[in-house]
Amino acid sequence: MRPGRLAALALFLTLGPFAPQPAAAASAVEIDAAVVAALTRFDQEVPAGRPLLAQAKGVLVFPSVIKAGLGIGGEYGEGALRVHGRSVGYYNTISASIGLQIGAQSRVEMILFMTDEALERFQRSDGWEVGVDGSVALVSIGVAGEIDTNTVSEPVIGFIFGEQGLMANLSLEGAKISKLDK
Repeated sequence: MRPGRLAALALFLTLGPFAPQPAAAASAVEIDAAVVAALTRFDQEVPAGRPLLAQAKGVLVFPSVIKAGLGIGGEYGEGALRVHGRSVGYYNTISASIGLQIGAQSRVEMILFMTDEALERFQRSDGWEVGVDGSVALVSIGVAGEIDTNTVSEPVIGFIFGEQGLMANLSLEGAKISKLDK
């Protein structure tokens, strides 16, 4: 068996219970409700991020990204791209990894497109991989919801917050984002 297929099989066997099933995919209404809740939570937990969110040309919100691993890991989540306060497309994020890791976690991931060019490049893409098709400056959130001001001038800014569970990894690198048919 080729190494790629072996890794895929191992990932499936490790994460099978956590993997979303096609029949259980969220509807557009369910995704929109979860996105609104995530944006409200962001407003409450990261008040220093409000001005960035207000300036963003678009925001991609994944309200619940499930990440799990035992040597081989993966993550999956569904969300929506919002422009001018309304959803204009639905997406999923998926990634796999191999290495020293154990645990499971749920978290909110948000990607802010700060320029029209960055937003248009994302919308034109057939599939977008963080770190390959676009670099995302991950904002560090301090204890009081303060943000690292060194990254706020980048064209694409990412936030991870609301972590629940035990898995220490704050990264978006390597995540593949694909458009869903909703």
